[in-house]
Amino acid sequence: MQGTLETSIWQITQQAVRVTGAGRTDAGVHARGQVIRFDVAWRHDLPALQRAINARLPADVAIRELQAAAPGFHPRFSARSRAYRYTVWSAAERSPLRARFAHYVRRPLDTQAMNAAARQLIGWHDFATFGVDPETGPGGGNTQRQVLHAGWQMAHGPEGTGRLYHFDIEANAFLRTMVRTVVAALLEVGTGRRSLEQFVTLLTAAQRRLAPPPAPACGLCLVEVKY
Repeated sequence: MQGTLETSIWQITQQAVRVTGAGRTDAGVHARGQVIRFDVAWRHDLPALQRAINARLPADVAIRELQAAAPGFHPRFSARSRAYRYTVWSAAERSPLRARFAHYVRRPLDTQAMNAAARQLIGWHDFATFGVDPETGPGGGNTQRQVLHAGWQMAHGPEGTGRLYHFDIEANAFLRTMVRTVVAALLEVGTGRRSLEQFVTLLTAAQRRLAPPPAPACGLCLVEVKY
């Protein structure tokens, strides 16, 4: 993504720029609220620059808004919080049309049980069980994070008896793979394979080796970065 944007900007301005983002996402993760910064000399208005860049970007990448940044603004370090949404499709049969943006599970999910577990995430915790510090990797760095909101909601899908589930979570920052691993553990709660008490034990253990494998990247989307 970074290289694609930098190439497009160079094609327009003939200036080599460095794009800085609010954060990196795992391969296969989507983003509709990613924030970037770059410095470039431009003689025309900002809407013209936005149109020019978008005209050179591939079909699956677009700049939704462009504005002048305040001095000292940094997409990552100026952020107060980030919000993600994870989407799950549950039905007797998989949906090929949803496969790119939703994780398929066959069994119905108990949203009440999953929300009871998700409430345990709110506040300051050591989330070492669910992720690693992006700067230092496994076994190092600061794994304390503050979760501001976490919860599931369900909507009836248009395809037969299927159900569409959304998990929304907002925190001051996230560890690498944290959201997808949290989702994997919550899905175990929702299908009855893990109890609420076992989920709490998993959270408080702060041991990465105890975590289930992360849920697939396809269901995750960076929704918003708040400043």
